[in-house]
Amino acid sequence: MAAARARLLRGVANGGGDCSRVSGLSGLSGLVAPAACRGLGGAAARARLSSACRSSSSSSSSSVSPQRRSVGTSRSFSGTAASRAAKLTTDSYPGLTRDSRFSKLTPGHVAYFKQLLGQDSAVIDGINADAAADIEPFNEDWMHKYKGQCRLVLKPGSTEDVSKILRYCNENMLAVVPQGGNTGLVGGSIPVFDEIVIGMGRMNTIHSFDDVSGSLVLDAGCILEVADQHVAQQGYVFPLDLGAKGSCHVGGNVSTNAGGLRLLRYGSLHGSVLGVEAVLPDGTVMDDMCTLRKNNTGYDLKQLFIGAEGTLGIVTKLVVQCAQRSPAVNVALFGVESYQKAQTAFREAKLQLSEILSAFELMDGTSQRLVHQVRGGTRPLEGDHPFYCLVETSGSNGEHDYEKLEKFLEHVMSNEVVADGVVAQDATQIKTLWSWREGITECIGHFGGTYKYDVSIPLPDMYLIVHDVKARLSEAGLVGDTDDHPVVDVVGYGHMGDSNLHLNIAVRRYDKEVETALEPYVYEWIEKRRGSISAEHGLGLAKKNYVGYSRNETMIGLMRQIKTLFDPNGIMNPYKYI
Repeated sequence: MAAARARLLRGVANGGGDCSRVSGLSGLSGLVAPAACRGLGGAAARARLSSACRSSSSSSSSSVSPQRRSVGTSRSFSGTAASRAAKLTTDSYPGLTRDSRFSKLTPGHVAYFKQLLGQDSAVIDGINADAAADIEPFNEDWMHKYKGQCRLVLKPGSTEDVSKILRYCNENMLAVVPQGGNTGLVGGSIPVFDEIVIGMGRMNTIHSFDDVSGSLVLDAGCILEVADQHVAQQGYVFPLDLGAKGSCHVGGNVSTNAGGLRLLRYGSLHGSVLGVEAVLPDGTVMDDMCTLRKNNTGYDLKQLFIGAEGTLGIVTKLVVQCAQRSPAVNVALFGVESYQKAQTAFREAKLQLSEILSAFELMDGTSQRLVHQVRGGTRPLEGDHPFYCLVETSGSNGEHDYEKLEKFLEHVMSNEVVADGVVAQDATQIKTLWSWREGITECIGHFGGTYKYDVSIPLPDMYLIVHDVKARLSEAGLVGDTDDHPVVDVVGYGHMGDSNLHLNIAVRRYDKEVETALEPYVYEWIEKRRGSISAEHGLGLAKKNYVGYSRNETMIGLMRQIKTLFDPNGIMNPYKYI
């Protein structure tokens, strides 16, 4: 009986997509090959491969992570959604009105910024000329859900530039929006009206790395993947990994307190960030660039900027504690028949893999079906399963890790927790398995758009919200296979190790009737279970009016006092957050 169940576990064949069946538990040792992956830890292993995050099939048509194209080219989803344009945010949110305190840009303002920044490429001027095409990538989010009316983009090259820009804007009541890689999901980096966008892309220097302590000093405009590749050369790993790593900036990651794929292993940025340099709205430079893990001398002010979404100032430089990169990495993908069994698998993974467990991701069957529908290719597992779990281990001793993983796999197979599974045998297959998780975000947007809810819910109830939301939308007649129905399907996936679910509603078009059915229902559902309406994506514009479902009046009042203390004129990223 045990041998029959074990035959379900299959190893990925050398072709990277097809699977070969093995018999008996004795065949398990041929599936797990940690030595094949030594020196290629997690994101770096995938990043070094030529076809990053693509399916093993040649029919794959889209990269996983949103990439900013050259100026003048708007980012699009693959396929039929490519021509979709966003509505102005002010049309989508008719209740918003421009703050009358803010000045309107004049040629005189633009002249000051051009004199300050010098080179023409550092200023995109839509005041004195038609620069709509060049400004478009800064005015619109990659999901085509938010669109601002910015007419001036500034690209500072130093902290001093940022200081002078903010001082001038504060004195002249010019509102600003800091913007990194623009890969956010809640409209936090997109202007609403005519705010000045301050793009941080030119500030991308890696200043130093201590290969003994692991402290990395770098500019806020550094791309996450570049930072990780830099420390990888010294045997370290950046403590954050996410699907948009090829585009997002570390300053944006810190400003939104991004969680990512390996928070289970390395914790949140509140613990990883040792130091912050930030420019306050009046131009004051806050230098808290401590490179030490212990500094117990007064209020830890840098923590206010982690997750503040650019509402208190602009993060310009960081000190990040990097961990030793694990030389032995294994990735397995399982199919399970119920959410209860997924919870059991997670509990057993924590118990048996403990210190080498680096990721435990949950994906429902609908998400994997849609990825396959959009991208094609050969699926890692035969047949359909209600749920899939991607497990990654990383450690320093390949033989030790193999022994622990073998024991775990044998246990969950023999106890019928796992129905089917594959284990990557080399770096290419690691990349392929991860692509089925990291490809979800873009693939489900292929149909026209996505309503995204990034939430934290106690594990026993975490997936129940997907059933309830789909039932609600179906009862309203909004879900179907034809263009008459705005909703394609409802999917759930995310970081099971963090109780963090990504509830996504794939739609053919953004529709007011869908929004009315979703909000505030989703937030009320979460409040009843004492969850959080934002686990890692932030508040931005999308969730500003709903923060009360996760924070009480006292907490919100204190946050507003902090905002007023740092930014009394309200010029920093207005209309959002709280």
